[in-house]
Amino acid sequence: MTITEKILARAAGKTSVSPGENIWIKVDTLMTHDVCGPPTFQIWKREFGEKARIWDKEKVVIFPDHYIFTRDQHANRNVGLLRQFAGEHNLPNFYDAHTERYKGVCHIALAEEGYNLPGSVLIGTDSHSCTSGAFGLFSTGVGNTDAAFILGTGTIWEKVPESMKFTFEGAMPEYLTAKDLILWILGDISTDGATYRAMEFDGEAVFSLNMDERMTLTNMAIEAGGMNGIIAADETAQRYVRERSDRPFEIFNSDADARYHSTYRYDTARLEPVVAKPHSPDNRDTVRNVQGTPLTKAYIGSCTGGKMTDFMNAAKILINQKVKVPTFVVPGSTEVAARLETETYKGISLREILSDAGCVIARSSCAACLGGPADTIGRSVERDVVISTTNRNFPGRMGSKKSEVYLASPLTVAASAVNGFISDPRDFL
Repeated sequence: MTITEKILARAAGKTSVSPGENIWIKVDTLMTHDVCGPPTFQIWKREFGEKARIWDKEKVVIFPDHYIFTRDQHANRNVGLLRQFAGEHNLPNFYDAHTERYKGVCHIALAEEGYNLPGSVLIGTDSHSCTSGAFGLFSTGVGNTDAAFILGTGTIWEKVPESMKFTFEGAMPEYLTAKDLILWILGDISTDGATYRAMEFDGEAVFSLNMDERMTLTNMAIEAGGMNGIIAADETAQRYVRERSDRPFEIFNSDADARYHSTYRYDTARLEPVVAKPHSPDNRDTVRNVQGTPLTKAYIGSCTGGKMTDFMNAAKILINQKVKVPTFVVPGSTEVAARLETETYKGISLREILSDAGCVIARSSCAACLGGPADTIGRSVERDVVISTTNRNFPGRMGSKKSEVYLASPLTVAASAVNGFISDPRDFL
């Protein structure tokens, strides 16, 4: 069996499962946020009754993160509804906005707070919940109705997905990041090439990546339609988890004779920096081919591109440089924001490097990655041409439907911000 099949078999109480099989599985963690939490709770109350009890309060995690730093009354009301529900049910894992418990973007915070336990099942009311699969667990996004059912029963009905395997051989060149790897995949298989399948990542290059970078790979599995992205939990992943949690976990690996829907192999030495052109994550092209495209904004942030490694990569380009277009830096979590003060590159703090380069450093949240209210930091407007470390570039994704968004690695975004047009990071490194 593949690693995904083994985890689902454990969760179903079975010795084995096969692709296409429908099974009931027990959920270890349910995560929601300010966009999907309120309707999930409303459905749960309607279907289970006003006096219903949550199946396990310790397994429900709530991160307000999407529309936090805004004066929009509707967004503020959603956070208030989360606060009310958590108070009514005495939920211990509610990370309230505008308090010391606030953590930032849910997908990064799940890792930092020790919820990503290898071998477990994590379900979130967000399509990018597949991010957690970087830790060798099964993690996927569901709709509000499914989440409400889990809230009441702790179980969900799932069809076992086929698995696809993507192997990256060789060492990672300094000019490549995980964002380049996943954009290469998307260009090859398209935004529906992995629909309802598990995307398993393997190979020397993958296991040379730190956890920040691995999370970028699994995060964007959904951009290919994937049900989940997953990487086996090696010692690097296990050490990360042990530093943040004392809860037990189980390690699963794919069998040597496991069956896959399809397999893809890449030689990283033959890859080069790429972008996704407007208006789809699979509209791949090399940076060299689009170099010189004028820009109006640059954006470094989100669950995909707002982690510590992303800002370290950006700092390698931005040190002793000045950006020529408005450049927004949005840390993915409050922990990352704090570390910008303490982590250094060539003896200078990352915050100082970013600030001296002319970047606008915002507070941790999803911010412009999902467009958001009109007062959202970094939001695109008409005729904007943006290069961004985010995960989607559909029309209107970052604000205006008339703007154009290019997706790229933090290295490429930083190089492009310095020049004011799309630029190859190899010219700076």
